[in-house]
Amino acid sequence: MYQPLDAGSAALVVIDIQERLMAAIANRDEVVKNASLLLRLAEIQRIPKLVTTQYKAGIGPIVPGVEDLLGEAQPVFDKTEFSCLANEGAARGLAELGRKRLVLTGVEAHICVYQTALACRNAGYEVTVVADGVGSRTSENHVLGLERMQTLGCQIASTEMVIYEFLGKAGTPDFKKLLPYLKG
Repeated sequence: MYQPLDAGSAALVVIDIQERLMAAIANRDEVVKNASLLLRLAEIQRIPKLVTTQYKAGIGPIVPGVEDLLGEAQPVFDKTEFSCLANEGAARGLAELGRKRLVLTGVEAHICVYQTALACRNAGYEVTVVADGVGSRTSENHVLGLERMQTLGCQIASTEMVIYEFLGKAGTPDFKKLLPYLKG
């Protein structure tokens, strides 16, 4: 039976939301907006996060709107591997979080997000992929990536579904802190 996402059992994985890469992503504004909402949720609910870049020297830094929400102490794992788990540092960082439920956001849905989801499922993680929080250069690859991840047993959800699942109910201090960002 599926249990709702909660701050005590889940972690957020933010994959490769970098300036040069995002310039080519079809739904880039939506991905940045929704990744930012998920990072705000993570901050408010103290959900641990793992953040990666893909070959930062060539593709550039994380987009400013997202990077601003990471916090100064947040390590960012730079990788050349497509799967986050194929990178020794990122795999170790994920294991150190001690969470077996993961929420994935980032790019590209059919490459790095997909290969990370595949590796995580094979390693025994429960994976939720945020459909409107992942992107690809083409809408076809976005859809194919989501479909393939669903066949792996990943849960596919929207940003609002994930946020409201974590929050659980209205009127709480966490809900009130996040509400101004959800109205925008």
